[in-house]
Amino acid sequence: MEKWEKLLQEFKAFIARGSVVDLAVGVIVGGAFSAIVKSLVNDILMPIIGLLLGGLNFSNLSFGLGEAKIMYGAFLQAVINFFIIAFVIFFIVKLINLVYKKQSQETIKTVPEDVKLLTEIRDLLKK
Repeated sequence: MEKWEKLLQEFKAFIARGSVVDLAVGVIVGGAFSAIVKSLVNDILMPIIGLLLGGLNFSNLSFGLGEAKIMYGAFLQAVINFFIIAFVIFFIVKLINLVYKKQSQETIKTVPEDVKLLTEIRDLLKK
């Protein structure tokens, strides 16, 4: 019985870690974000692209191979979804990095003069 209690305590400690909670939140938000991007692609972008290509509907693109129906239009749509998601995430990461860089520069600017002086002395003594 003690083994189960110890195992339960370890499991509670594992779940309580911040990284596990952050991962869970990331997966949930990622799923919601994926639904938004899928709607953007399927309901807005693909109809526009289809109109530009003469009324072509990508989701219906297919060909037969014997008894099998190969739906390559759905694959093309998944590839487009991937690139749009990657593009949006790229800009989100760039924006976050820009905010962190600005905050770190402001932090450097707000360092008290005595700390700056002590840092310079420390750096000179290292040489």
